[in-house]
Amino acid sequence: MKTFYIIANTDKDENLRLSHEIAAYLTSQGKRCVIRRQEQEQTVLHSQLSTEEVDGILVLGGDGTLLRAARELADRRIPFLGINMGHLGYLAEIEEQNVRSALERLIADEYTIEERMMLSGSVYVNGEEVEQDVALNDIVLNRSGNLRVVDYEVYVNGQYLNSFTADGIIVSTPTGSTGYSLSAGGPIISPTATMLMLTPICPHTLNSRSIVFSGNDRIRIRIGEGRRSGRDEACVTFDGDTCVQMKTGDHVDIRKSAEVTRIMKINQVSFLEVLRNKLSRS
Repeated sequence: MKTFYIIANTDKDENLRLSHEIAAYLTSQGKRCVIRRQEQEQTVLHSQLSTEEVDGILVLGGDGTLLRAARELADRRIPFLGINMGHLGYLAEIEEQNVRSALERLIADEYTIEERMMLSGSVYVNGEEVEQDVALNDIVLNRSGNLRVVDYEVYVNGQYLNSFTADGIIVSTPTGSTGYSLSAGGPIISPTATMLMLTPICPHTLNSRSIVFSGNDRIRIRIGEGRRSGRDEACVTFDGDTCVQMKTGDHVDIRKSAEVTRIMKINQVSFLEVLRNKLSRS
């Protein structure tokens, strides 16, 4: 690799301390490096470095920082390496104390690349598409407005499946199975798999469980009528971002995205080993 782009979460990397250390080292090795604060517009990447020039993106912060970068640059197909400066890092593989050795292996091309499935979601309000976005972890519908449960009508490939009376619904990728979905009782799935998981959030029934679908399935979630034929409100988010307000009759269509996130793997550590280490620390 010759050209690197650093995206830094300045809440974690104060004054860009580690970013500048990394840039200085890469420059000393004859590499090109550009630093971008996470809060800067993504157009900085387009203006400073062309797609052909960027070999790898280093993301400093935590999983949340990498998730946002993956969504912003989904169409670029540039591989990411996450450097964890947070608490738990399933996506951010490298710890701060191991940065130098990781950079040496990148320069020597001693790494592999994993492709992670992403979701594509289209939000329809009053019958019109108002938002289309992608997510690496999950697309989540949550109740909004009055603090009461909402009826979510679920259709799979155009066929009605069930109505869930719940606080919300999570549709996650295998990568997202260790995130919000896990907290809501969903299964843990190997991140390189291709499938969709649907998990109700605090369902008002004793027999609601997560459901696993093929990666080729298409899911539609419609906001049902409120109690006494009233109007319910919900909010849909993509990886915890881009909140779009919805109401009774509106829906979101979710499917596997044509885009993937490419993750650079430095350590030949299995997913099970990473999972065991993270669970023992949580």
